[in-house]
Amino acid sequence: MKKTALSLALLGCLSAPAAFADVAINGFASIKGGMTTESDQQLYGYDNNFDLKNESLFALQVKSDLGEKLSVTGQLIGRGSKDFDVGFEWAFITYELSENMRINAGRLRTPFYKYSDFKDVAYAYDWLRVPQGVYGLGFDNIEGVSFYRTAQIGGLDSTLQAVAGSYDGETTVSGFEVDAEIKNILGLTWELSNGNLSGRVAYLRGKVTIDAESASLSPTLTIGGLLNTLNGLGLNTLVSDIDIQDETGSFLGLGLTYDNGDWVLVSEITQVTVDNSFIAEQNNFYVSLGKRFNNLTPYISYEVEDNESRDNIFTPFQAVLPAQLFVPVQGIVRSQERSAKTWNLGARYDFHPSAAFKVQYSSEKNDSTGDRIGLIALGVDLVF
Repeated sequence: MKKTALSLALLGCLSAPAAFADVAINGFASIKGGMTTESDQQLYGYDNNFDLKNESLFALQVKSDLGEKLSVTGQLIGRGSKDFDVGFEWAFITYELSENMRINAGRLRTPFYKYSDFKDVAYAYDWLRVPQGVYGLGFDNIEGVSFYRTAQIGGLDSTLQAVAGSYDGETTVSGFEVDAEIKNILGLTWELSNGNLSGRVAYLRGKVTIDAESASLSPTLTIGGLLNTLNGLGLNTLVSDIDIQDETGSFLGLGLTYDNGDWVLVSEITQVTVDNSFIAEQNNFYVSLGKRFNNLTPYISYEVEDNESRDNIFTPFQAVLPAQLFVPVQGIVRSQERSAKTWNLGARYDFHPSAAFKVQYSSEKNDSTGDRIGLIALGVDLVF
């Protein structure tokens, strides 16, 4: 496992003698299994063979208080989907400016969603997994800094977070695993709550570069080869729409939560755009309703994904491009199209103060293809 300079520094701090720091160790885990209800179908990494590895994970979070308002935190996670190879998800230092202000610096969770900080800690929410139609953006962490400020505004509790940083890693575009870099990320989130009701808004933007030139479109054609051919024909505008270099990307998220102890209603809506690119504008949302009966919480949720392909990129060139070039260009753009609706029905049972059993059935309807996929999953989430 490669260790960044930040990770090495963190390990040094955490291994310092106890005389210099108070160290707290916490952990969480999920043991989950599932399978699709029909053969030749896949959903969320599952197929029709029961799998106990795909969504299972183990994690440790270590926090060391160094005194004088300074602390360091690291979170190590081993995921079943990655053969339980352990890596740093979080690694940052915190400086308390005051009782209601602090700064974090290092590898941080990007605050896209209401449950961003707890996305992996499934014990923290009722669902078996967070709604994938909204939470499946492709990356979760950035290297950077964040500023937190809590306050009282009238009768409202206010939590403001500003974040700045960058991302350099892998993501999935049009079914391809590609290298992505997002520079100059700037963002702001603000949550207001009063009693049972809370609302949240998040806005982030940055400069997006995606290196997909090595992705294979056919046994004899890569995206890089296609771009070179199009450049040779003088189609620079078309090339710039396919080759994403330093384009402005933005994320807007709105959330609303009502929780009176018996009923819990949660909803989030998001919009993701990458300017001057073939990346479809993503307009997704979910709404979830649960009812608590002592230790049992049944729930139902509904997710919608609406990603419309930008056909205006290739339609002007349909008459001038030969089929062997037009078809792959059209395929790249159309691969971004997705229209899907998913129903989730599940229940959570808290059988232990630190553990919950969950079961969930998900049914996804792909409006673009007409396919419907069912998935049944169950598992135990715990904290320790």
